[in-house]
Amino acid sequence: MKKVILSLIALILLAACEKNETDTEISSADLETIRSTVTSGQWRVSYYYDSDKDETSDYDAYTFDFGTDGVLSVSSEDVSLSGAWSVTDDKGSDDDESDIDFNIIFNGSDLFEELSDDWEIVKYSNTKIELFDVSGGDGTTDYLTFEKL
Repeated sequence: MKKVILSLIALILLAACEKNETDTEISSADLETIRSTVTSGQWRVSYYYDSDKDETSDYDAYTFDFGTDGVLSVSSEDVSLSGAWSVTDDKGSDDDESDIDFNIIFNGSDLFEELSDDWEIVKYSNTKIELFDVSGGDGTTDYLTFEKL
């Protein structure tokens, strides 16, 4: 009986100690870690859902490089394009989720302007960052996920 009780206690403690990224709120303490993570290599769009449909395949050919200077470079065999990016603490905004925004700005390219927004960070790791945005216009939700190459 003692073994069963000890096993149950160990199982409960193990479950309590595991970090569940979905439940972990991202805060200003995460800013530098997120910046360091995203600037440490090249990334690709592994998922992009725009309001009502999956548009991931539109970005299959592109590599994203988040520079430490805030320049976001996109390249493929035929395209080389620059934009801007930042991770900011947006306290006091009207966002109803995390105060940490992942900002992407592109001008002059319809395809990449689709990604221009102040995204909310759902969760992140060393190899993946998951974002979402609720449109101020029609209230639809967009999802964007980058994965490290």
